[in-house]
Amino acid sequence: MTIKPIRSDEDLQRAFKRLEKIFQAEEGTPQADERDVLVTLIEAYEAKHYDFGPADPVEAIKFRMEQEGLTPRDLEPYIGQSGRVSEVLNRKRALSLRMVKRLHDGLRIPYESLLAGVR
Repeated sequence: MTIKPIRSDEDLQRAFKRLEKIFQAEEGTPQADERDVLVTLIEAYEAKHYDFGPADPVEAIKFRMEQEGLTPRDLEPYIGQSGRVSEVLNRKRALSLRMVKRLHDGLRIPYESLLAGVR
């Protein structure tokens, strides 16, 4: 594993390409360690150079679904029955704190994104 600092958008693109190859690495492997380090470096670079602000919770969920090829049915362990998943994805039901914790723990969606807009 050769990790280098991300100093430019070109470095960022290289890091993303590598991350795509190892994203599904099994926990406890060198590739999983490399993935975790790359994610940290990418997040640090983006936080410094891009001001995205916290994502909308539903958009954050949909983004993770797209990244991992998930269907609404795959969200049932985190959100509840299919009707509840549909309500959340269609913005007819807010996320509960229990859903937020499950989505964070299970799908690694940042709390900051899941709690955006909550007062």
